[in-house]
Amino acid sequence: MRLPRIIIMLVAVGSVVAGHAQRVPYLDASLSPEQRAADLCGRLTIDEKARLMMNSSPAIERLGIPAFDWWSEALHGVGRNGLATVFPSCIGMAASFDDDMIDRVFTAVSDEARAKNTEARRRGQIGKYKCLSFWTPTVNIFRDPRWGRGQESYGEDPYMNGRMGTRVVHALQGDTSRKYIKLLACAKHFAVHSGPEKTRHNFNIENLPARDLWETYLPAFRNLVQDAGVREVMCAYQRFEGEACCGSNRLL
Repeated sequence: MRLPRIIIMLVAVGSVVAGHAQRVPYLDASLSPEQRAADLCGRLTIDEKARLMMNSSPAIERLGIPAFDWWSEALHGVGRNGLATVFPSCIGMAASFDDDMIDRVFTAVSDEARAKNTEARRRGQIGKYKCLSFWTPTVNIFRDPRWGRGQESYGEDPYMNGRMGTRVVHALQGDTSRKYIKLLACAKHFAVHSGPEKTRHNFNIENLPARDLWETYLPAFRNLVQDAGVREVMCAYQRFEGEACCGSNRLL
């Protein structure tokens, strides 16, 4: 008669644990993502929060947070992740002036990214270049041909960068009105970044006319955030008026 009692006790304990899990807000699927995230962040220790700030985020097993790597690239196809479809460079696609083509290209890119991530998870190979956060698009202004990464942008026109960047974000992230988005796009590099590449970590931009800031360098970022709903923004490498862009009170 002891075995049935043990089984009853295990069932009872399991029911208590399940009931507790349902009462924990971050595990409650009926709450909004914002509510669940706020509750989950409140349960993290300072040390755990610090570790999650790196692009390679470790698993926080006690809270059920899986490992994730935020670094993937998809400027003109899924990058650095095995065989992938390669499309023309961004500056070449911009020369088409074809918004619908941009939409088709990056819909194909996000389809491929999703398939690759599904296969990586199936194999247990989650890591750099294999997850669903893509540091794309680049909407910096290409003014100087000596800038080695200018081909990543959509040219020297703020309007063109904003217009094409918006279509890229929509195609990568998919229909954001659905419960789950396709993947995370990233507007970069915020802000006033157009080289020189060699000195990007110590270069300081000073005395930039306010009109140039607001009419040239910032409009595309405004488009991607306000119109496209981009989920990530990457700060620029250099300094702006003496402050690192990642810590610039003015830019933030």
